[in-house]
Amino acid sequence: MGIHTYFQSLTDLERIIRCPGKFKFQDHSVAEHSWKVVQYAKTLADIEESNGVAVDWKKLYEITSSHDYGEIFIGDIKTPVKHFSLELRSMLQQVEEGMVDHFIDEHIPEEMKPIFRRQLREGKDDSVEGQILEVADKMDQVYEAFAELQRGNTEKEFVVMYRNALIKIKEIELHCVKYFLDHILPDLVREGSRSPIDIARITDEALAM
Repeated sequence: MGIHTYFQSLTDLERIIRCPGKFKFQDHSVAEHSWKVVQYAKTLADIEESNGVAVDWKKLYEITSSHDYGEIFIGDIKTPVKHFSLELRSMLQQVEEGMVDHFIDEHIPEEMKPIFRRQLREGKDDSVEGQILEVADKMDQVYEAFAELQRGNTEKEFVVMYRNALIKIKEIELHCVKYFLDHILPDLVREGSRSPIDIARITDEALAM
């Protein structure tokens, strides 16, 4: 019981593999994904601050490092399934949030419950920090899919993942998104130029939508 149970549960995130059921040259766990999202978000937030935007760093670290904790209870559900309909997405979110709340009620000491409810909440919202989390989360989808496409993985799901993540990123109005599209993405595309899969064409199609 207590916070020990929470700390111990974090190991489960190392065992949950993202994008289950598809051939991958390299597996990625939810724990690895969460760590990378924090790293992306730090740099994205620095770009925002360099453009005069105020960033609540405490909030940013809380929501980025814990944004997928609920997958301990429901696993990693593939994005096309998760977003098949607004109703399904809402139901899955309710289940995830309900199980996180139940975990907090059962295991976290009373005086710490408000802190854990704040830290483990759904962090994607209209705030700067919530939008940065959204961009960072989708950036990791871009990089995971890119790594598979670059190696010649012909699973259609990685093309869809790459394309949809780019479409979502470009729709978010942040300085760091412009920086990503203007300075980071071109380097990524150039690196993938020798891939048997036409990553440049897929990128252009996504950005044109």
